[in-house]
Amino acid sequence: MPATLVAEHVSPVALSVSSVSVEDLSNGERAVALYASDLPDDYRYKRGDDAKLTAWMIQGVTRMGMAQLCRTAALASGFRRSRQANRVTAEQERAHMERFPNAKRDRRTGELASLLTLSVPVSDEARERGLRYLLDGPCPECGDTRQVWASWCIDVDADWYEEGYGPCSLCGGAA
Repeated sequence: MPATLVAEHVSPVALSVSSVSVEDLSNGERAVALYASDLPDDYRYKRGDDAKLTAWMIQGVTRMGMAQLCRTAALASGFRRSRQANRVTAEQERAHMERFPNAKRDRRTGELASLLTLSVPVSDEARERGLRYLLDGPCPECGDTRQVWASWCIDVDADWYEEGYGPCSLCGGAA
């Protein structure tokens, strides 16, 4: 016997639209929200599709929750930062692949999030939150001491060099 609906159901996207605004998401959070949404893998952006992208982002926020979305975006930012410095550890690589198993979708959602940033600006609070990052495990550069031994050239002609501890360039600003 088929089931019968006895109560009206409201879609999760409709419920979250009033509580979350795309302007309140950093670009990294927008990309993670798109990754978590029903965005088709073969989707191609067309002019005027901003409303579709916004709906998918809201759907992704609803699925993940704002706290988990912010954490995942911060970890993705930390991974990109480590990769740029050629210091990605096996632990970071494994964790990133668990979070984003489809590398092509990961790249594409980042591109689409950036496209939307052109027409839907990011709030100051979201921009500030987007600058924060987290690393999976200890910092591969300094081992979480937040400082590294370095040598600085003060004056090349005078052959004047100084050595000492300085802030770690990889995690010096990690929250």
